[in-house]
Amino acid sequence: MNAQLALDVEQISFSYGQTEALKQASLQVSAGSFVALLGANGAGKTTLFSIVTGLYSPKQGSVLVNGHGLRTDTMSALASMGVVFQRSTVDMDLSVLQNLRYAADLQGIPRADAKLRIHAGIEQHGLSGLEKRKIGALSGGQRRRVELARALLHRPTLLLLDEPTVGLDLQSRSEFVSHVKSLCTDEGTGVLWATHLMDELDTDDDVYILDHGQVIEQGTVSELTQTHGVEDISAVFNKLVGSKVS
Repeated sequence: MNAQLALDVEQISFSYGQTEALKQASLQVSAGSFVALLGANGAGKTTLFSIVTGLYSPKQGSVLVNGHGLRTDTMSALASMGVVFQRSTVDMDLSVLQNLRYAADLQGIPRADAKLRIHAGIEQHGLSGLEKRKIGALSGGQRRRVELARALLHRPTLLLLDEPTVGLDLQSRSEFVSHVKSLCTDEGTGVLWATHLMDELDTDDDVYILDHGQVIEQGTVSELTQTHGVEDISAVFNKLVGSKVS
């Protein structure tokens, strides 16, 4: 395996009863890269995330996180990743600081080290001045930044985000996407970003298109638009999948 891969998913298949949700799906995320997983609702994005995070066990295939096998070296693989789920998982009745302290305790980060990491995370993710504010009083974009700060407390090499901007206004979405992409360039974090929102992507972003559980196309946005002779990634998606997403 390439030591520079933050995530290497090979030939993953998974079924819910008789319904095949993933069919030999493969993808890679290099260290310091932003990779988008595109697909309409029901395409298999969340199932793939559930497998990579260890919630489901595939009937076929393998997952390596920073070189650690998810099946053979589970603890090291899980310790190498941070996750922001589609649905918010922060405690709305606790403050920003309380949520981050609680997460640090769960992750076994020593108190002195946790204090430094939490302070750095609050600064890095634009949460200064909000430390004592309850999550329920924050905007949608601010809540997402708290979840991002929490996901990065243990300094993972891989960050997974499942539809993280759903429900945010356009400006909040744009700011959050830019912030996450800065982690790739500044911290060397590998990011897998599942979305159905095409306007979140830049021309040099790597893309995997998932349809009915299968990866049907892969490449950078500019490569795919050129290959398929269209103007933007939305047109590529519509041409391949045959339906529009928004």
